Amino acid sequence: MALPQYKIIYENLKNQIIGDIYQEGDLLPSENELSRLHDSTRTTVRQALGDLQKEGYIEKHRGKGSIVTSQKSTLGLLSFRGFSEVVGQTEHIMNTEMLQKPRLQKWPDPFFYSLDPLEQNAGCIFLKRLRKADDDSVMLESTYIPNLRLTRFTSKPLINNSLFRSLHILHQIDVVNLDQEVRAIRCDKEIARKLKLKEGDPILHIYRKYGTNREGFYIYSELHCNTEKYAMGSFFK
Repeated sequence: MALPQYKIIYENLKNQIIGDIYQEGDLLPSENELSRLHDSTRTTVRQALGDLQKEGYIEKHRGKGSIVTSQKSTLGLLSFRGFSEVVGQTEHIMNTEMLQKPRLQKWPDPFFYSLDPLEQNAGCIFLKRLRKADDDSVMLESTYIPNLRLTRFTSKPLINNSLFRSLHILHQIDVVNLDQEVRAIRCDKEIARKLKLKEGDPILHIYRKYGTNREGFYIYSELHCNTEKYAMGSFFK
């Protein structure tokens, strides 16, 4: 189900604030500018700004406009670094529930990124995890790794429950960059149950392609993120 236009504008601005594109004290574009940028009406933009104001992201000043204020608790989940590393540098307690241990399988068809013939023929290692902060379910993560020169990877537990750390120690593979597509959607019944939300609640849906120090080797993830309590701030700038 598509989100209302004002919610899309709200989510875009919120994540720009959290990601430090707009920092505390910065002036947001005017309502007219935002209307033009989002091909929307001023009424719709004003509704999005009203929600940002209610949640403490901005303050409205007559004659000036909307000024960025404080931010919600930020986990940095849009970072290309691993969840364990990001949350480990905050005051939050991190926990991961393994819903599907790493297993060999064929790639889903269709897949959300284009694969080259070598990747396609090799199949993938699939794992699914529920990521939590302070016992709150914040992210459902499905990960696909090409089964290329990863000897016995599925037969060993992840080191410290960290995929990136395991790849680094066992195979000298390090993530070096990230391509991702982020959009706001409404969660379906299954996702809502896992994230402890109501069906139809807004969440972030993210597709990711991680580049690594091994030429031509990529890691792919699909994320469903609950932003109800925690903001998905980005350390990747």
